[in-house]
Amino acid sequence: MSTSASTRPLSDWIAVIDFGAQYSQLIARRIRECHVYCELLPHTTPLSEILARRPKGIILSGGPASVYSPNAPRYDMAVYERSIPVLGICYGMQLMAMSLGGKVASAEKREYGRTRVSILDREDLFATLEEEPGGGMVCWMSHGDHVEAPPPGFDIIAATENIPIAAMRNKEKGLYAVQFHPEVVHTPQGSALLRNFAVDICGCRPSWTMSNFIDLAVAEIREKVGSDMVLAALSGGVDSSVAAALVQRAVGDQLTCVFVNHGFMRAGEPEQVIATFSKRMGANFRAIDASKRFMDKLYGVSDPETKRKLIGEEFIRVFEDEAKKLGKIKYLVQGTLYPDVIESGTALASVIKSHHNVGGLPERMDLDLLEPLRNLFKDEVRELGLQLGLPPEIVWRQPFPGPGLAVRIMGPITPERVKTAREVNAIVTDEIEQAGLDKEVWQYFAVLTDTRSVGVVGDERTYGHAVAIRAVNAQDAMTADWARLPYELLDRMASRIMNEVAGVSRVVYDISSKPPATIEWE
Repeated sequence: MSTSASTRPLSDWIAVIDFGAQYSQLIARRIRECHVYCELLPHTTPLSEILARRPKGIILSGGPASVYSPNAPRYDMAVYERSIPVLGICYGMQLMAMSLGGKVASAEKREYGRTRVSILDREDLFATLEEEPGGGMVCWMSHGDHVEAPPPGFDIIAATENIPIAAMRNKEKGLYAVQFHPEVVHTPQGSALLRNFAVDICGCRPSWTMSNFIDLAVAEIREKVGSDMVLAALSGGVDSSVAAALVQRAVGDQLTCVFVNHGFMRAGEPEQVIATFSKRMGANFRAIDASKRFMDKLYGVSDPETKRKLIGEEFIRVFEDEAKKLGKIKYLVQGTLYPDVIESGTALASVIKSHHNVGGLPERMDLDLLEPLRNLFKDEVRELGLQLGLPPEIVWRQPFPGPGLAVRIMGPITPERVKTAREVNAIVTDEIEQAGLDKEVWQYFAVLTDTRSVGVVGDERTYGHAVAIRAVNAQDAMTADWARLPYELLDRMASRIMNEVAGVSRVVYDISSKPPATIEWE
């Protein structure tokens, strides 16, 4: 059973009904940036259940389906008849139009990517948005269907060159809809539009802060845990450290933190984690070297999903063994974030990769999960960590996947390949730090690929590994752009890797953004 702090708001909040768009949670994130609490709920959530919590507004998300498909997700028609403002986005707009008597059709010219939208009415929804150079505003479109005729009582308030109805409104009923995606960064004024809806149209007070989150989460953790003992899976990374600090704030000495060295960590990392947290946690911190145990499980495994699931299960088994030694442990704390959950697949969204702490969990577990950060993004977690008093070197630590170097090695896992991956990652980290870019670049690492490449060393032919360097900038891990590192820096990293690491004959730089790529290679 998984338990997470629901962080129910004390007052004003917005509900987002999720119809399966891969980035629906970005809507919630943008609303929260306006200091208004927002939750993403599956479209199977009964309207009565949502209304019982008294939201100030409801947003219908985008989604991959066509509203006319037999199995397309629907929602309770009564949502349009309440005295609560509703905003439809993309699929949500098409669903609203079809449900209320409008017409939705396949577009002759499908729109994907940046599109210029002409604003026809600057009241309420578009009130604070500025006219951009070139006219109108730049928005991100991603749709094949479009609203061909609005429902009775609706006004058309925006259009594009290809579609005459890019936004519509029934002011009397408080119903609004846009065909574009205001939640993505590619719509520069999207956050302002969502703020107009949440604050000005719905009347939400901008009072949601991480301080509020702490108060609510601490109260819920105490209520859930009671007098039971808790074990925290502490990797030393941002997420697990903040989760542990939050639970410690709630239950104090009922918490024991356990660090497991699975053998796939970066150079010097286990020693650093042990030194930091043994001092901070004292007798409530335990360190376990399980590197041989994990290598025995992973040796020769090539498939990335299998790697993640094997590591996820073995982590749980190690923690269960430790819990038995400690006695009376009921809960296991994990630093699971929302990007972990969404990429591992939801009822409607596809699996991108099974994160070891979500899709990689075994079916049978002796411990109940406590995941107080499950609804938060990385930037929110960093702010929370600072609020909890964690030192900056922990809060701003570079993201590192739970499976570690195991998912930065393409192909089979062997001790020799782990050693190579650790050495090349150490060089990349050292050079980024020496260049003073470690605070500017969000994440950077090297991948040991499963490609072999011809090289020449000392006038002799070699056939060594190809290494890929990856550096990206991001805010929330849901989207990312490749970092434009200086050529001189790339040259130094490549030269050092090929000269200092045996068996590497080629280095390449990854210039893929997310989407369509992911940050990690596996």
